Amino acid sequence: MAQVSAEGGMEIQDQRETFHGFLLSSLWIGSHIAQWVALLTLSFAIGDGWWMGWLAFVIIGIGVGLGFRMSGAYWAAQIAQWGLLGLGGLIVPGVAHLVG
Repeated sequence: MAQVSAEGGMEIQDQRETFHGFLLSSLWIGSHIAQWVALLTLSFAIGDGWWMGWLAFVIIGIGVGLGFRMSGAYWAAQIAQWGLLGLGGLIVPGVAHLVG
């Protein structure tokens, strides 16, 4: 049986950093899943249109970012996604109009 000494201690900084990284990556993945589900559900399943889905995507991203005080990398990724999805929302209908 292992003896636990009250005098000695173990440095756990590495474990703290690993757990912190795990929590942050879980939050990133969970928020992105929620954003994509909201976008696709509002756009296609319910039929409210691309812009309502995009708006829900942006609102969820802002809520998670502010609520959990996310880093600058999170905000950069969000802004890039918002821009690309918005650009796609403008280009695809225009091309569809020209083709069809």
